[in-house]
Amino acid sequence: MTVKQLSLPGLVEACVRLGVRGVGLWREPVARYGLDATAKLVRDAGVEVTSLCRGGFLTAADAAGRAAAIADNRAAIDEAATLGTDTLVLVSGGLPPGSKDLAGARERIAEALSSLAPYAASRGVRLAIEPLHPMFASDRCVVSTLDQALTIAERFSASQVGVVVDTYHVWWDDRAPAAVARAGAAGRIHAFQLADWVTPLPAGVLNGRGQLGDGSVDLARWRSLVDAAGYAGSIEVELFNDALWAGDGVALLEETVRRFGEVLA
Repeated sequence: MTVKQLSLPGLVEACVRLGVRGVGLWREPVARYGLDATAKLVRDAGVEVTSLCRGGFLTAADAAGRAAAIADNRAAIDEAATLGTDTLVLVSGGLPPGSKDLAGARERIAEALSSLAPYAASRGVRLAIEPLHPMFASDRCVVSTLDQALTIAERFSASQVGVVVDTYHVWWDDRAPAAVARAGAAGRIHAFQLADWVTPLPAGVLNGRGQLGDGSVDLARWRSLVDAAGYAGSIEVELFNDALWAGDGVALLEETVRRFGEVLA
């Protein structure tokens, strides 16, 4: 998503040239290029698919909506298995129209996972609950903190359900470092993502993620926290930014690789 202006072949070619060994993919561009074609593309290039995004949106209050969400997430699990990644990122979903019941929405996430987690395990895929910044609680994700994500994940085996640590979403939370340690001790950090926080936020707020080093987040400290928690997986960069997308994708990837080395040095 960081360089969504690139085609998948262009992305893979640039990753190989720049020594980027893994890429987190999103379902929409994979569907456009073709699932099997994407799997072959990355496999032939020797590029690991570190995660697939996204499943989730599990908070529907009506039976039809819940059934549709389960079906879509089972499809996402199958796609992840085909692509060779063991991690499906979940953006859990916001409040149903007219609802103000956060607790009820979170409980429906857990209910959905009770059927999805065993199916994912049978396909060799882990489900990773991503908490989103509270500004997204109403429309995108009622799970706003790592503690909330862990409360749901801990109902299931760590090999089935864990969490995503995304600096953009959790950097503000003074309880998050302890939650990182808690998640790491249980083997529940299934993905670690970097983006910076820059202000002012754009209209709509979604596409305001800053390039590494441009904002307020102590990214090196977060790297140290997940390292200390025992995380040894891939580190992804996930930027949603209209200004960055308007430029050349290869140049953006080159800049991101350079910034990655600088901020985590």
